[in-house]
Amino acid sequence: MAERSYMDVEDLDVYRKLCRLHIEVCDLTIKWPSAEKYELGSQVRRSSNSAPAQLAEKNDDRHVRNKIEGVNRARGEAGETVHHIYMALLKQYITMEVYESFRARYKECIRMLNGLEKTLERKLRTTDRRWQVDETEAEYGSEPECSSTGWPIPETCILTPET
Repeated sequence: MAERSYMDVEDLDVYRKLCRLHIEVCDLTIKWPSAEKYELGSQVRRSSNSAPAQLAEKNDDRHVRNKIEGVNRARGEAGETVHHIYMALLKQYITMEVYESFRARYKECIRMLNGLEKTLERKLRTTDRRWQVDETEAEYGSEPECSSTGWPIPETCILTPET
């Protein structure tokens, strides 16, 4: 068998993780109230499926810039999914533990998508890059409490439902 010079989308760890998360989101939403079947439940299922679908759609594109756009869209859909799961927490459809588990796994996927984007940017000529890509490995520090990253910090920055 000849050696390939490209990766199938199924070869990407982040794609496989996002697909598994979608299946788990579908299983999770079955337990929600029937009134949410076509509301929050539908939205979270669609966004969780769209994240890996965006990667699949652009994976075979011949243009690196288009592949990067697929990664950007996948990252956006992953962030939207976290928002929908957060709303489920506020509506008391899920526990804090369930929310934190999904949030952590989606944030891991988002970091992986950032790395994939960085790798793809390196394939472009320096003059075609949207921003300068540092060739050294980034150091990830701990996130400051209630940071402005857009991700709610569990228990300290989270809204609690009125009881």
